[in-house]
Amino acid sequence: MSTKGTIDYSIIGVDEAGRGPIFGPVVAAAVFFDEGIYIEGITDSKKLSESKREELYEKISFSAKFGIGIATPDEIDVYNILHATELAMNRALEILSYYIKIDEGKNIYVDGKDLRLNFPSKCIVKGDEKVYQISAASILAKVTRDRIMKKFDKEFPEYNLSKHKGYATSEHIELLKKYGPTPYHRLTFDPVFQLVTPSLLDKWLTENMITLERYIILIKSMEVDLFGNRRDVRKKSRKTKYGKY
Repeated sequence: MSTKGTIDYSIIGVDEAGRGPIFGPVVAAAVFFDEGIYIEGITDSKKLSESKREELYEKISFSAKFGIGIATPDEIDVYNILHATELAMNRALEILSYYIKIDEGKNIYVDGKDLRLNFPSKCIVKGDEKVYQISAASILAKVTRDRIMKKFDKEFPEYNLSKHKGYATSEHIELLKKYGPTPYHRLTFDPVFQLVTPSLLDKWLTENMITLERYIILIKSMEVDLFGNRRDVRKKSRKTKYGKY
């Protein structure tokens, strides 16, 4: 956790929430504090209780200049989770640029590694634990995404989304098998992909629930032989700490 005397106020902090789930968007935040603004208790959002995150969210959103960016499940399936995360981060920075001038006097620090943004930036591994502005961004991103999931929970109460927030918990997987996937699941992610059928995709496309680009990617990933057996022909997946995709 940063202390007031150690904060570099030239920094714009960027972080995301929701790379790992199998349902819903990935959300990013970009945060800048004017010189001297300090909020006690800001740290990595994962180390905070839900009530504390909500409290700090209100303080940060009142005191900081910030942008929020979102990449949809559709974009995650089309571009993959890494590039969708970059897309959400770029959107957050673009919104922030309406409030401050992002120039050579600012340093953009991003939590993570191997992320390439449209703005000059530096990746910091575990930056949400080390950099005040990244910690603040992690809180804004996490609370925003949790609120989105609570809204989805009202639309799809059978999945209990407000509890697991779309992550691949054993409960979520069992409910997924029972009720089947929705267009808001990440359809290229296991185990969701195994439950997606061409007929279901046809239905969603007809109802404008998925884009044609997403439809084509998923259909091409499914090969059905003369005997009706389906073969997974997705590009070789990558396993990361965020899951398989």
